[in-house]
Amino acid sequence: MFRSKVDLWLAALLVISALAVLGSVALAWPVATGLVGKLVLLALLVPGVAFPLWLLLSTAYRLDETELMIQSGPLRWRIPVQSIRVVEPSRSWISAPALSLDRLRIHYGRAGQTLVSPKQKQAFIQALQQRNSHIRVQGF
Repeated sequence: MFRSKVDLWLAALLVISALAVLGSVALAWPVATGLVGKLVLLALLVPGVAFPLWLLLSTAYRLDETELMIQSGPLRWRIPVQSIRVVEPSRSWISAPALSLDRLRIHYGRAGQTLVSPKQKQAFIQALQQRNSHIRVQGF
């Protein structure tokens, strides 16, 4: 398993967003009226706190012999290793299952691509190439 590299600013943003939701619910709790009001606050609290923390704690990349499996919170992707054509560095800000801007862009299939940010980039690339020797690595 390859854990995602985590940029400090992004980790801080995710933690601050969870704390902001928690603080907002705590402030609204005393003035929420009735059971429905309290349930609405709880319905906001659980995903508002859990989702950013889940992303922060679970973003990782796994390789077996045939697939690259990407997990980021509840989101999951499976990419056949044999479909991967090119791996190159990227600093793209596009939303991706990557917790750092020190990323790899993976081109696969006819036009698919994703961004990942493994902490151990070279080991990750080598593991991909061991499974598919036709992967071109460019831009390093």
